[in-house]
Amino acid sequence: MSLPHAILTALLEKPSSGLELTRRFDRSIGYFWSATHQQIYRELGKLEKAGLIRALDGEGPTRGQKKEYEVLPSGREELERWVGVREDPRAPRDPLLLRLRATGVVGVGGDMVDELRRHRALHRERLAEYREFERRDAARGHGTERDRVHRLVLQGGIELELFWLTWLDRALADLEGAG
Repeated sequence: MSLPHAILTALLEKPSSGLELTRRFDRSIGYFWSATHQQIYRELGKLEKAGLIRALDGEGPTRGQKKEYEVLPSGREELERWVGVREDPRAPRDPLLLRLRATGVVGVGGDMVDELRRHRALHRERLAEYREFERRDAARGHGTERDRVHRLVLQGGIELELFWLTWLDRALADLEGAG
């Protein structure tokens, strides 16, 4: 349900082609809501068919030309409706947690400890990326509502990475201590 809303959000921020959207997902939205390029293109078709977005008129021939999309008023209304929906928090669905639980059944081996170390390194890298975004954004000094909301999302990402690093350190200390 949320992928169409992520796309509507991105298109309201800036009308874009499918290729530009996939790049923006890779650089920003994808940090907290991932989608493959195929999913994005498929969803663009559904949103257009539903009358929530439209392809902008291009200049020149259409064959081989990128379609750039914009949100129609009905798409904005749908996004406003969705923003107001009440949802309960969802349980995390991280395969690492399920795999770790499975080690309780099959036994903790060095492979799982190595995997936890690898995840810790990946979370450190992601935290460093987020800190760089934070530094870059602070240097710009924008104070718009959009900037404040983006900063809140980024802060949420930073705090999630800090959580993972703390938890992984504890898990590794516990498993390595048990071995």
